Amino acid sequence: MAEHETPRPSDGVGARVARARKRSGLTQQGLAQRTSYARSHIAQVEAGHKAATPAFIAAVSDALKVDMSELYGQPYRGDTPSTDRVHQAIPDLRRALAWSDLSPELEGPPRPLKVLASELENAKRLRRLARHVQLGASLPAVMEELSFHAHDADDPRVWRLLSDVFCAAGELSRRLGYSDLADSMFKEAARFAVLSRDPHLPLIITWRRALVLMNHGALTAAVRLLERCTTMIEEGRPGDVEVSGALYLRAAVLAGRLGNAGSAWDHFEQAAEISARAGRPHLDEYSTYFSPANILIHGAAVATELGDYDEAVRRDAAISLNALNSLARERRSHHLIDMSRVHMEQGRNKQALSRLLTAERVAPQMTRYHPFARTVATHLQDRHRVLSEDLRGLVARMRI
Repeated sequence: MAEHETPRPSDGVGARVARARKRSGLTQQGLAQRTSYARSHIAQVEAGHKAATPAFIAAVSDALKVDMSELYGQPYRGDTPSTDRVHQAIPDLRRALAWSDLSPELEGPPRPLKVLASELENAKRLRRLARHVQLGASLPAVMEELSFHAHDADDPRVWRLLSDVFCAAGELSRRLGYSDLADSMFKEAARFAVLSRDPHLPLIITWRRALVLMNHGALTAAVRLLERCTTMIEEGRPGDVEVSGALYLRAAVLAGRLGNAGSAWDHFEQAAEISARAGRPHLDEYSTYFSPANILIHGAAVATELGDYDEAVRRDAAISLNALNSLARERRSHHLIDMSRVHMEQGRNKQALSRLLTAERVAPQMTRYHPFARTVATHLQDRHRVLSEDLRGLVARMRI
């Protein structure tokens, strides 16, 4: 689906999979031969009788050479300024990206670096809170003004700030379904990272970009890039524990989505051991939220991606409320969405809805625009002849 199109309410994931398959000239059996899924499974997803798991969408994306965002129907656009406001910053982000190689033509003098650094910290705070609208509004001006300073002064500290703000723009673009824009943002951030002279910063940008590669159907490449980055850590330098641990955790989840249980759990254990050797610290210099609680929810995520839902439930039960509440809202919400998927797959629709509603309370904008959350909500809607007030309200707020 083109980035400017609005998905039709009745246009579910299954229908989009069927259209993409037919465009590729494949029968359901032909698609089954290119993936690890049976023809009957594909038929059930296309007919809307079975929810499409992220692993299924990743396999189909790879087999048909289409972006996962197309199959999910992203971006989820509104029909009015109020329902579409989360996307309003995208044109301004594109324009700011266009100035990345030049000193921008500003309407007035740029704000001092100290002020822009403070603005960037506020943007990171908004990202942790998953406040997409406010984050999008804050980024373009900071990107352009930091570009001006970077090209004027050629200071490694300024290039670090510029890399960070482009990463924030890339993360927001990816979450909203603009994967090509996100990829461009991360590529520029990687270029600036090299100029920052921090050897670990380019590795973290690969950590972020791996999710875009996954969206492009290049999941195997994403895992291999992450694995290569783990060999490039400069031990003893600042950030080595956080960066290496974050790389292993992401590699674990993506390997799980590939169905490679051995690799997934090996990577997870590597991250846990790195944390244990360092005294189980809480690290966030690179905005990775590397902490004991984050490791725990990644364990549940690995089990979920592998389809081991009993193990996911067991690991979720071992996470204390205090541990969960110690996480940034975006991480907490993501875990709740993952667990809603688990309960849905196990037929516990009431628990699945409860987790989704909690995720929405924690991070409303993230939950309403998250493809996994919308997949669960759609499935629950299709399974009930009469919707409860809670479910009816949720799907209305998601505009499903």
